[in-house]
Amino acid sequence: MTALRVIAPGASTTVQGPGRDGWRHLGVARGGALDSAQAVLANHLVGNAQGAAVLEIAMRGPTLAFNAALRIALCGAGIDAWFEGNDGMRHAVPNGRPVALPAGTLVLGAIRRGLRAWLAVGGGIDVPCVLGSRCTDLRGGFGGVEGRALQAGDALPLGPHATPVVAAMPEAPRWWIALDQGVDQNACLVRYVPSSHALAIPLGQGIWRVDPRSDRQGLRFHGDALPCEAETLLSAPVAPGTIQLPPDGRPIVLLADAQTVGGYPRLGHVIAADLPRMAQMRAGDVVRFEPVDSIAAERLRRQRNAALARALLAADARRATRY
Repeated sequence: MTALRVIAPGASTTVQGPGRDGWRHLGVARGGALDSAQAVLANHLVGNAQGAAVLEIAMRGPTLAFNAALRIALCGAGIDAWFEGNDGMRHAVPNGRPVALPAGTLVLGAIRRGLRAWLAVGGGIDVPCVLGSRCTDLRGGFGGVEGRALQAGDALPLGPHATPVVAAMPEAPRWWIALDQGVDQNACLVRYVPSSHALAIPLGQGIWRVDPRSDRQGLRFHGDALPCEAETLLSAPVAPGTIQLPPDGRPIVLLADAQTVGGYPRLGHVIAADLPRMAQMRAGDVVRFEPVDSIAAERLRRQRNAALARALLAADARRATRY
């Protein structure tokens, strides 16, 4: 069985997938890739099912060794990548396209113009399913590889691939596919549907910076605090995208690993089309929130879904023409 052997784990690399549906009533976060569309595109490029497990890479990637030829694709923020063969030669590995690699070592370096990238491998990362998903729940400590980020020495089994890979050296087409092409991943504008809370609209009047304490559970912000008063609230449902206001007056936007309930006031909800952009924000990035209504939010969600559909069709068309 082909497996990826982790030589160096990178800054924070986890096994992710579509997430866990149907368990929130028991307090289990949905989790999954912070930009599911990028994971879907990467899987499509290598011929996997859309829900196959991938590696989500933050800041700097891992070094992975493998003893058989395989096919990979890197999507999301641009990441430096090289292949080192048994002959000692180093070859650059491009992003946004299927790349066939012979046995050797894949070295993934720094991520550029964003924070996260997704690596799909033909056959998918074949770790055990837990509660219906292979994704890693870092807060719960389960799924993926023992519920944690990768460590040196880990072995990641790969599932069977429908098309055997034969490659004496790295092979990649000249074409490439990029989702959100022309969109600045770090653009400061984040749109949200405001709640009825008195501070929901004032949220959009300030300038905020991403706090270094941010993680997959949520993006924290610092800036001029909103003039909130201490409130005693019953815990209420929250979800990825919910904007919470803790007592310090500085908002938190919940992400994929968000808890299922919370007691902080809720100022609104970041629209689905902009949540993937938040997954690419680094500490210190400047953010401005802009209120929109639910009709605009739905229109923008449909636009991004259409962009993904076009990217998948474009990949199929270019693969068929072999250019």
